[in-house]
Amino acid sequence: MYLALTEEQQMIRDTASQFARSELAPNAATLDEHGGREVLLANLRGLAELGFMGLNVRAEYGGAEAGVIAFSAAITELAKGCAATAVTVSVTNMVAEVIQAVGNETQRRHYLPRICKGEYAAAGFCLTESGAGSDPAAMRTRAVRDGDAWVLDGSKIYITSAEYAGCFVVWAVTDPDAPKGRGISCFIVDNGLPGIAIGRAEDKMGQRGSATNTVTFSDCRVPAGALLGEEGRGYRVAVGELAGGRIGIGSLALGVGLAALDYARNYLGEREQFGTRIGNFQGLQWMLADRYTELEAARLLLMQAAWNKEQGLDFGASAAMAKLFASEKANEACYSALQLMGGAGYIREYPLERLARDVRITSIYEGTSEIQRVIIARELLRDIL
Repeated sequence: MYLALTEEQQMIRDTASQFARSELAPNAATLDEHGGREVLLANLRGLAELGFMGLNVRAEYGGAEAGVIAFSAAITELAKGCAATAVTVSVTNMVAEVIQAVGNETQRRHYLPRICKGEYAAAGFCLTESGAGSDPAAMRTRAVRDGDAWVLDGSKIYITSAEYAGCFVVWAVTDPDAPKGRGISCFIVDNGLPGIAIGRAEDKMGQRGSATNTVTFSDCRVPAGALLGEEGRGYRVAVGELAGGRIGIGSLALGVGLAALDYARNYLGEREQFGTRIGNFQGLQWMLADRYTELEAARLLLMQAAWNKEQGLDFGASAAMAKLFASEKANEACYSALQLMGGAGYIREYPLERLARDVRITSIYEGTSEIQRVIIARELLRDIL
């Protein structure tokens, strides 16, 4: 593996960085206060115009066809500016990849250009339920065939961007008598159909600018052509896409951690105590050195996982390792950065308290750190137990 970014990947990273500095960072605090929704939507349209909503989607469907490494680098830069916007971009890309991977040609040509070009502000990934989080095979949402349609009934929770998503990829049980995990199918569903109800946005600890909603399906009829891939094979699709999503969330965590450390580093050069700038104190220097070293290691793990996926190699374990390490170390980085700033880090005038709240969820969603350890251990022991 060649560790340097290509010229195209550098250009995408730099474009994301510039957009994050000029458009995302100035509005991140406003979004955190549940304001500026129109600004968020405008920024999502701007990102779509720049090609960031379909980074790993083929050009024939409107995508940038830039690959997984470019996607990881872009999400990291966007997260430095605004984690709430970055998670919307990450999930929307994940939905687009599902449609590209298992959708038929009609589905691809209908939905992918709308997602990639920003006709849809976002797209939703409807998998999690109240009784089926870390164990998605336990889902209870049902889809019953009725003539030339499927009828969906059930409820999904914690759905990113649900209230402004143009479409959803939805998982539902189509064969309740099948062994666990084998009777689940995947559907592409337009938002706004009769029978779909979007709940109020959750009042979250962090990433408050990104809407997270319950999506309820009640006698919701979708055409037979809404089935994505083969009937009864949806669980495998979900597991595969969650692995790819972990690269996105690990990259997001990395960006938030770097933003926190960068801010604290600059503060060390300004704040004075005992007649000198506090950056001259060795104890603080070592804290900074350790956290930056850990985040650089996280970046390399993410690049390895992204490269594996891009090359068509098995990437499940490497993605789990990267997501686990990046999210845990980004949490540590944010709290260390806050500590480096002392009382100032605790004040909302500075971004550290928001970054510390934003980063916390990264060790929970797309699979908790504990689930990542289960995945990694399962791979390590596959040939032994």
